[in-house]
Amino acid sequence: MDTKTVNILLVEDDPGDVELTRESLAACKLDVTLEVVDDGEKAMDFLQRRGAYARAPAPDLVLLDLNLPRKDGRQVLREMKADAALRTIPVVVLTTSDAADDIGRAYALGANCYVTKPLGLRQFAEVVRAIESFWFTIVKLPGRPE
Repeated sequence: MDTKTVNILLVEDDPGDVELTRESLAACKLDVTLEVVDDGEKAMDFLQRRGAYARAPAPDLVLLDLNLPRKDGRQVLREMKADAALRTIPVVVLTTSDAADDIGRAYALGANCYVTKPLGLRQFAEVVRAIESFWFTIVKLPGRPE
């Protein structure tokens, strides 16, 4: 993999989960830039580079919570996958729900994977590191040279 900075957009309204994600990614071997928005409307503004996000970097990966204010993660996922400019961005649903309906619906809407947030701090950090390792070490992403 190249040494380019990896851009991750975290769409999460829980400040504790944001901090855990930030700390977990800081321990990773890659040069990661984490951008954070706390609701679905801001997520779409960021992704479509509107308003305050006109100069936002294109994310290489989106970590998306389902339960968000203003526009939930399901709506964000639906809009992303309907937009030709956004549909190839991998989306990892990272949420507290382990309901079969939520899992099935997320995949039907185009999620690339679905991960239930673990309750413990150590386990949460392990999940974030595993996501980072898988998506940026093993997987070939569109628009990223080998």
